[in-house]
Amino acid sequence: MTSAVIVAAGKGTRMGASVDKLFLQLNGCPLVAHTWKRFDRSAAIDEIILVIRDGMQSSFQELASTFALNKPYRLVPGGKERQDSVWNGLEALASDCQIVAIQDAARPCTSEALIAATIEAAKQVGAAVAAQPVTDTIKESADGKLIERTIDRSRLYSVQTPQTFRVEIIHRALTEVRSRGLLVTDDTAACELIHQPVQLVLSAEPNPKITRPDDIPYVEHLLRREGH
Repeated sequence: MTSAVIVAAGKGTRMGASVDKLFLQLNGCPLVAHTWKRFDRSAAIDEIILVIRDGMQSSFQELASTFALNKPYRLVPGGKERQDSVWNGLEALASDCQIVAIQDAARPCTSEALIAATIEAAKQVGAAVAAQPVTDTIKESADGKLIERTIDRSRLYSVQTPQTFRVEIIHRALTEVRSRGLLVTDDTAACELIHQPVQLVLSAEPNPKITRPDDIPYVEHLLRREGH
């Protein structure tokens, strides 16, 4: 069995204190529903775990009904940090789940092809991540004012989601994170602690995450272009 864990427990503070980012309307559909629909339609996914803020259960149940999301799903309360929410999602997986794709709820343009490609790579390597080569020139600065040096971008990649793993590998990696009391910004960083190789899976299409208000017009354009 292959499952998806959609991490939807964040507050999206960079959108403004009064804004619930995941329920922003994009082309007439809440942001999180766009993301959920991608995984609901994916033939490679058997079940979906949504990690949400406690008290939001009825809102997510309403989304499932409104948008006819038919794939089996479970709602799990999130944790203090993203890695805690992912852990809670892993703990809720079906007992026979072998592969898990972990997805940011605020990344609504992820293609079904990319989901499937990360799953196939994880089956082969154990861990995989959607990524794109860095195209901007990257500078390093210690004080945020003066440039110290230019970084060679030919070896740099911007990682996205899904981040997809054999279940026992990501469980072991996050167990290591928790035992050391560390804070990691993504799940592949946990794999680095246990020396687990992670396959880069290049995103052929844009796969942006909404973090700030000025991200919205671009994402709406991409969704309209795809007919969403």
